[in-house]
Amino acid sequence: MGRELLGLKGIRPVMAAMAGLTLIQTIAIILQAKWLAETVSALFAGEPLQEQYGTAVLFLSAFIVRQLTVLCQQSIAARFAEVTGTRLRSQLMQRLFQLGPRYAGENGTGSLVTLALEGTPKFRNYIELVLPRMLAGGFTPVLILAYIYTRDTASAVILTITMPILIVFMILVGLAARKQTDKQMKSYRVLSNHFVDSLRGLETLKFLGRSRAHSSTIASVSDGYRSATMKTLRTAFLSSFALDFFTMLSVASVAVSLGLRLVNGSMVLVPALTVLILAPEYFLPVRMVGADFHATLDGKEAGQAMQAIIDGKSAEELSGKEQLKPDYTWKQDSKLVLKGIGVTRGESSQPSLEGAELELRAGLKVGIIGESGAGKSTLIDVLGGFLRPTDGHIEVDGQRLDSLTEAAWRKMTVYIPQQPYIFSSTLEENVKFYTPQASREDVERAVESAGLSSLAASLPGGYEEMIGGGGRTLSGGQEQRVALARAFLSDRPIILLDEPTAHLDIETEYELKSTMLELFEGKTVFLATHRLHWMTEMDMIVVMDHGRVAEVGTHEQLMHKRGVYYSLVREQEEGAA
Repeated sequence: MGRELLGLKGIRPVMAAMAGLTLIQTIAIILQAKWLAETVSALFAGEPLQEQYGTAVLFLSAFIVRQLTVLCQQSIAARFAEVTGTRLRSQLMQRLFQLGPRYAGENGTGSLVTLALEGTPKFRNYIELVLPRMLAGGFTPVLILAYIYTRDTASAVILTITMPILIVFMILVGLAARKQTDKQMKSYRVLSNHFVDSLRGLETLKFLGRSRAHSSTIASVSDGYRSATMKTLRTAFLSSFALDFFTMLSVASVAVSLGLRLVNGSMVLVPALTVLILAPEYFLPVRMVGADFHATLDGKEAGQAMQAIIDGKSAEELSGKEQLKPDYTWKQDSKLVLKGIGVTRGESSQPSLEGAELELRAGLKVGIIGESGAGKSTLIDVLGGFLRPTDGHIEVDGQRLDSLTEAAWRKMTVYIPQQPYIFSSTLEENVKFYTPQASREDVERAVESAGLSSLAASLPGGYEEMIGGGGRTLSGGQEQRVALARAFLSDRPIILLDEPTAHLDIETEYELKSTMLELFEGKTVFLATHRLHWMTEMDMIVVMDHGRVAEVGTHEQLMHKRGVYYSLVREQEEGAA
């Protein structure tokens, strides 16, 4: 059994209950074989059928007990699998929310969505099948073999010798199947990500007249997944055939041995028939494990993938470092200090952020400026708690932390990205994202502050109009105003903006600017952008250059210094000219 199963919550009482049922089931199998052999032998010897009713009833009772234990095992495994799968999906979604959009972008949205939606049912199926199979494989053959030793030593020796050979063969087949499954899962992740990317870009492809040409790429990716799946199925079918073939040979060897001794008169019918009935039962649990191995391998892989994402939390956050109190509040005199903060995404890659040293006070409007790839978004991700630094530490009001990923910090922040996500829901529900308990009057005031009143009035359903996927499509400027309305409605004191106007034309950006500056009043603001006209509105400017904090100061101070910021301003002025 996989080690990951033994660490699941509530597994011990489930294992104990199923082990007890497996023991009862095995005893029922042995008694069933014994009483059936006695009945058949008596009838073969010519005894009247009426005299065998008692033994036949005992056989039927053992058969019924066996089936009832199977049903109980299935019921317990199904309930445990349902609870565990639901809990795992919840933990996965919470962890993905903590990791933020940057993690989803790097690992593929399609892959993560597929893992959350399809991985959980596969993992449930894995638990539901593996638990009874593995327990039966551990108990049943041993007990049956011990009983066969009491009835016929020669047959027991044959079974003892053939079982290890069968297990070795299963291991070899399992290793081959794992390679094929890994290839299939890799191809499946590529297909999932490609599907989501294609769906997102379909409108652009149609606009550019490239939708038909793109179909060949889709066909190529799909064919790769088909090929990987067929190889996995071929391995599964061949291994199942070989497993059944070797099991049949083993049972046949026992049958031949018993038959020869019956003919020679060195053995009586009852023990011979009992052993012959039990021989297939001896191999059945192992055969079932082999048959279900391929059916559950993708579920096991999905469970390990989900657990790997979840375990990143426990391995890092439970490292003995201090954490913010759940009721922590960012106050007017609060202070955030970054000391030697660095972020390296791979062992051989260059740091995205290196040695960042900053002291940021509550109420400041902080602009983060730099060229593309300078580290602006990485710094925003660290400040928003979406990214855990690999070097340095952070101090919040004098409390030393390894990161800002705690829920207490997240509750203090509002995040406005370059392209805000619009949920497939009503306008009101979208605006209430950070404040689901807000009243309609509060929503209307936030919508008015964000300049969305005219849009709400023009919608046939008003605030109940469906927007986003499957609903009314909004322009880029309208989507940003929805994000601003969310921020206006929320009373969270920290606002993080990552290139919020990068995809907007300059006219729309200037329309939004006055609304955004109004939103910034009384809040702590971190604004990452490459549009320099925002910097004159900022209390502090952080200039990023190749992952490092190059300069810090006000617009006037940095212009007077004639450093990196001065060069950026001159570059943009020359470009405009």
